[in-house]
Amino acid sequence: MNGEDREKQYICGKNVVLEALKSGRPLIRIIIADDLDRHVAGQIMRLAGEANIPYRQVDKKQLANIAGENTRGVVAEAAACDYVELADILETSAKQSSPPMLILLDDIEDPHNLGAILRTALAAGAAGAVVPKRNAAPLNTTVLRTSAGAVNYLPVARVSNLTQTIEYLKKEGFWIIGADMQGQNLWQVDMSGPIALVLGSEGKGLSPLVRKHCDFIASIPMQGQVGSLNVSAAAAILLYEAVRKRGEHQ
Repeated sequence: MNGEDREKQYICGKNVVLEALKSGRPLIRIIIADDLDRHVAGQIMRLAGEANIPYRQVDKKQLANIAGENTRGVVAEAAACDYVELADILETSAKQSSPPMLILLDDIEDPHNLGAILRTALAAGAAGAVVPKRNAAPLNTTVLRTSAGAVNYLPVARVSNLTQTIEYLKKEGFWIIGADMQGQNLWQVDMSGPIALVLGSEGKGLSPLVRKHCDFIASIPMQGQVGSLNVSAAAAILLYEAVRKRGEHQ
C-alpha cells in the first residue's frame, strides 16, 4: 500500500459495504476481489450501478496492495467529507444578499489541485463547488489537508453529468463562464449576476462538450514566456477577478 492509499478512507467487508450502499452513504468507488462469492459480488455491483458509483474487479493480491490484507474480498473508498446536493447549495445561496458564484470543475483529478481550488473558492466567497462523479479527485484526506480545512465549510456537490448540470444552472439564472486559452480576454468578460466558473482538467482543459455549453469562454492574458498556468492558479485569478468586478457593482 502506498502513501496516498493509506490516506484514503476504506471500509472493508461484504456486509459493511452492502450496508453502506443500502444506507446511501457517499462512496467514491468500490473494488471487488474476483474470487468473491458471485451472488454477493453481483448484489454489490447492482447496488453500486444504481447509485452510479464506479466499481471494478481485481485479483485478491492487487486488492491487498490497494487496501491491505484484511479486506475480506471487497473495499469501498468513502469520502473524508460528505458531498451535498446541488439544490441545497442553490437554496442556501438564494438567501444571500449578493448574487451567487459557483465553481464547476471538469475532471480535476489531482487532489492537491482540488484542495487548493476549494480553499481559494471559499476565500473568494463562492457559494459552492460542483464536481463530476467520474474522472475527478475524491474528497479524501489529501484534499482536506491541502484545502486547509476549507471542505468543511465550502459545500461540494457531485453530479452525474456536468453538461446537464450546466443547462440546469442556466435555467436557474446562472451565466456559465468557462476558462480556456482560446477565449475572450478575461478582463472584458461581464461577471456580474449569478455566475458559474468552469475549469477543465490539468492536461486537456475543458472537454469539448462542456466548452460548447458555456455562455462565455474567458482567457487569462499571458504576458511572459509561460503559455499556461496550473489549474489552481488559474482558478484563483478567475475567482478574484469576479470578486473585483462584482465589488464595483455594489
